[in-house]
Amino acid sequence: MLLRPGETCWRRVSADRASVLLDSAAYFAAAKSAMAKAKRSIHLLGWAFDPLTQLEPDSQGGGPVDDQIGGFLKDLALGRPGLDVRVLIWKSALPIAASQHFFPHRARACFRNTPVTFRLDAAVPLGACHHQKVLVIDDRVAFCGGGDITTDRWDTPEHLDDDSRRRMPFGGIHDPRHEVMMCVEGEAGQALGDLFRHRWRRATGADLSAPVSEVSRQSLSPWPDGLSPQFTGVTLGIARTEPAWRRYPEVRESEALHLASIAAAKRYIYLENQYVASPVIGEALAARLEAPDGPEVVIVSTEHSPSWFDRMTMDKTRSALLRRLQAADKWGRFHAFCPETKTGKTIIVHCKATVIDDALLRVGSTNLNNRSAGFDSECDLAIEAEPGPAGDATRSAIAAHRTRTLAHFLGRAPAEVDAAIASTGGLASAIEALDSGPQRRLRRLGSVRMGPFARLIATFHLGDPTAPTDSWRPWRRRAATLAYLDRVEPGLAADDPSPRPAPKPSLRGEDFIQSD
Repeated sequence: MLLRPGETCWRRVSADRASVLLDSAAYFAAAKSAMAKAKRSIHLLGWAFDPLTQLEPDSQGGGPVDDQIGGFLKDLALGRPGLDVRVLIWKSALPIAASQHFFPHRARACFRNTPVTFRLDAAVPLGACHHQKVLVIDDRVAFCGGGDITTDRWDTPEHLDDDSRRRMPFGGIHDPRHEVMMCVEGEAGQALGDLFRHRWRRATGADLSAPVSEVSRQSLSPWPDGLSPQFTGVTLGIARTEPAWRRYPEVRESEALHLASIAAAKRYIYLENQYVASPVIGEALAARLEAPDGPEVVIVSTEHSPSWFDRMTMDKTRSALLRRLQAADKWGRFHAFCPETKTGKTIIVHCKATVIDDALLRVGSTNLNNRSAGFDSECDLAIEAEPGPAGDATRSAIAAHRTRTLAHFLGRAPAEVDAAIASTGGLASAIEALDSGPQRRLRRLGSVRMGPFARLIATFHLGDPTAPTDSWRPWRRRAATLAYLDRVEPGLAADDPSPRPAPKPSLRGEDFIQSD
């Protein structure tokens, strides 16, 4: 089994029901329904938060105040005196806060003198962020994935070009955006409640009591109305990233699960991710591509990041990684795509989802970059099918999700995608068969040539530390990165004016943290 507590996950827990939500229209509606049923608690963790976010926007992106997440939570807390409503959001750095109209900082005013407890979390190493996105209701139902409740996230699986429902409070319609969240019920919900309490204690120093389990079991489940469970009675793993900071030890379960999954794959590795820049993950994928009997590797990511900073940092290092994988692809099994709307407009891939061989489904906040492996906090959920006939239902449900997500990108019915996979024998070949013509929906994503400045960024992974030990010391990443780039493009490392001897790259994250 890939899910091993203490190694590739924090805990293995049961889920009475579980479903994957494609895109934030589904997430916001399901979250609203579940929160409306809350009896004891609503606990929200996030990277970003805007109280003006419409949960179910009207045709022009607006709606009543009580449909905005801020007003909705206040009404619930005021109407149910025993309901504990807490929101804990990363205290973002000033440049990031400015890009978000200074939310979540200004959200404090929304909840001031109300029963909602709102806190900004600065309990991270300098330069790091809290990136976990978790919503827990009554310690019974929980959501986890890549989506935040803020004003530039809502979208439908259609990803329409100029959907006026994506209009933001400060004007303008935000770009189409692909998000994925997972909704779970049962022991998994209680475990994510424990995760919230751990982070609340870390951020505020205050201990929150866990709910009485007997009461939780007897109470009516806040499972969202209209949400059909895709999985029932399954076991899932919770994988985290936590940086070493003060008295807290480092946790690298998320990276360990990625490496174990890649090594175990036999037929295919399907990755949807906002950032694809980790040399550790890149080398693990390259090793599988070089093997004659390795799996097909399909990556879906955004053509380019929406912000200038991310284009200069993440996109440049992604280009180097793609070139490395193209060089390793001796058997024609590597394929990278970027999704577009019907008219060719970029769809932002913000989700972080993985499917391995129809045997493992992973949804969470972990990007495929250095930060998510050991510098920022992350949380992912992974469902793994049991071996043999006992796991047949789970494997079928995982395969159905994989088909559904490809179908939504391609604008096709799931049955068409299944038929194409069966007839062509692969994911990428099915995509090519269904997505030909001038109006492609999944376009090939390749590497680009790097100029001197881009090479500098890629060499030192600027903006993408591996851990607090190298957050402000990029030269600690230099030796291993130079060796990595030399494999990407022979002679590239020689452009460095004073190269240092570099160790052979390995699949262990700690090998990419060099001492002075």
